[in-house]
Amino acid sequence: MNNNELPIALSNRHIHLKKEHIDVLFGLDHELTKMKDLSQPGQYAAMEKVDLEGKKGVIKGVRVLGPARNKTQVEISKTDSFALGIEAPVRDSGDLDGSAGLKIIGPKGEVVLEDGVIIAARHIHMHTEDAKRFGVIDKQVVSVKTKGKRAITFKNVLVRVNANYALEMHVDIDEGNAALVKNYDLVELVK
Repeated sequence: MNNNELPIALSNRHIHLKKEHIDVLFGLDHELTKMKDLSQPGQYAAMEKVDLEGKKGVIKGVRVLGPARNKTQVEISKTDSFALGIEAPVRDSGDLDGSAGLKIIGPKGEVVLEDGVIIAARHIHMHTEDAKRFGVIDKQVVSVKTKGKRAITFKNVLVRVNANYALEMHVDIDEGNAALVKNYDLVELVK
């Protein structure tokens, strides 16, 4: 890996739940069961899954990611948005006000979200040391070039810097497939 390269990861549909919604969907005082750690420290894929129901369709078996958050956030792709019949906006994580809503169905109950469904904006997680090495700061917007037969340049990539982050760019599954990249391929940051 040279000085301007970093790994990319494709983010499939998933959901982050607040504790109150975990209790409704899986039962009172339910604790998420860790299946495996994710690349970002402290984050994990849980054994638990839910179904998402929109105006037009249902997507079954959507993975819950832990730990619990202070707001429930559903991250889907544009393709998923079409299948569900909802208009999910492209947003940064946590920017949920006025986003799309849907019904979440768990084994013990259901939650109707008025908002909280987004297509996650492409972004890079960077440790503070990585940010120094790349010469970027938190919330800077950069471009990233992929390699290969369908190489593309992703523009409007938000840099998120935190001492708890591991270096990794996140794009949704639609974007990754369009560029023919797979998890942990190296991409090039362009300021």
